[in-house]
Amino acid sequence: MMSTKMVLPPHLVTEEGRPRMIGVEIEFAGVSCEDSANLVRKLFGGRIEALDPYRFEIGGTRFGKFTVELDSQYAHPGDDRAGQPVNSRWDEVGRAVRDGLTTALNTVSTLWVPVEIVSPPIPLQVLPELDPLVSALRNVGAEGSDDGLLYAFATQLNPEVPSRRADAILAHLKAFLLLADGLRESIDVDLVRRALPFIRPFPSSYIRKVIDPEYQPALHQFIDDYIEANPTRNRELDLLPLFTALAPERVRQKLDDALIKARPTFHYRMPDTRLSDPGWNPIVEWNRWAEVEHLAADAAALRRLGEVYLEGKREYRVSAMTEVLDAWRAER
Repeated sequence: MMSTKMVLPPHLVTEEGRPRMIGVEIEFAGVSCEDSANLVRKLFGGRIEALDPYRFEIGGTRFGKFTVELDSQYAHPGDDRAGQPVNSRWDEVGRAVRDGLTTALNTVSTLWVPVEIVSPPIPLQVLPELDPLVSALRNVGAEGSDDGLLYAFATQLNPEVPSRRADAILAHLKAFLLLADGLRESIDVDLVRRALPFIRPFPSSYIRKVIDPEYQPALHQFIDDYIEANPTRNRELDLLPLFTALAPERVRQKLDDALIKARPTFHYRMPDTRLSDPGWNPIVEWNRWAEVEHLAADAAALRRLGEVYLEGKREYRVSAMTEVLDAWRAER
C-alpha cells in the first residue's frame, strides 16, 4: 500500500522561526498497554518504564518520550487526580476497576476503555514517520472505532500554533467553524462518538458570533467569550489547552478542571481511529486539518465565507457555502 502524501501547511515554522511541532494521540482496543509499549520500543527504540500496570513511558526513542496508558484516570492508583469527580464514561469504568469491582482489566478495556498511545511533540514534517506505528497496530489486531458497537475511539492531533497572536488563533477558529460540517461528513464520524459528549459541536450562537467578519477581539476578550460559550473540553476543536498556555490565570479563574493541560497547540479531537481501513492513518486526518490552516491564511476567503454563512436560511447557506468553497479550492 502506498503511503499517503502529506499536505504541507502555509506555515512550517513559528513566528520565532522554530519548526512547528505536532503531537498525536491514538486510541484503540484489543492490545494491552504493555504489549503496545513493547511495540513502540520495537519500532522507535528507547527504554520502557512501567509507572503502574496500565501506564508505561517509553523514553529515549528517536522522537522523544511516548506514553502508553489506559485512557482513564481512575485506572492509575497513584494518580493525584483519582479523588476528583468522574469526567467521562471511560472514568466511570476506570473507577470501577480501581475499586476492585473487576480484575479483568484487559477485558474491560477491550469493551469500553481505550488504550492510548501519546506521541511526544515532533516536527510537523516528521509526522509521516509515525505511519509504521499505525501499520504495526493494525498487524497485531488493534481495533478502532469501526470494530465494536461500543467503541468510540479517537485519533487526536495537537499541531503547534504558527502564531500566538489573537488574530491568528481566531482566523484558525473561524476557518474550522466554516469547514466543520464538511470535515464531519468527510470523516463520517462514528455514531457512538457523535452521541457521547466528547466532541460536541460549538453552539450555533457562538459560531455566528465568531465567523462574523467584524468579530476581532483582543486576546482577553476572545478567551472570555470562548469560555462563556464553551466551559468544557468537549469540543471538536478544544482551545482550552492553548488559552491556558497563553493566559493561565485567566482560564483557571473561570474553570477549575485539572485535566486542562497547558500547551500552545490546537487540540483537534474530531477524527476517529479507523484501523479497519487499510488506507487510514494520521496523515489522512492531518490533510483534512491542513485545509483549515490554508483557509485561515486567506483573509479574503474567510471574510467572503463568513458573510455567506450569515446570510439567509440554512438551505441557502449550505448551497452558497459549497459554491464559494469550491471556487476557493479551485483557486488554490
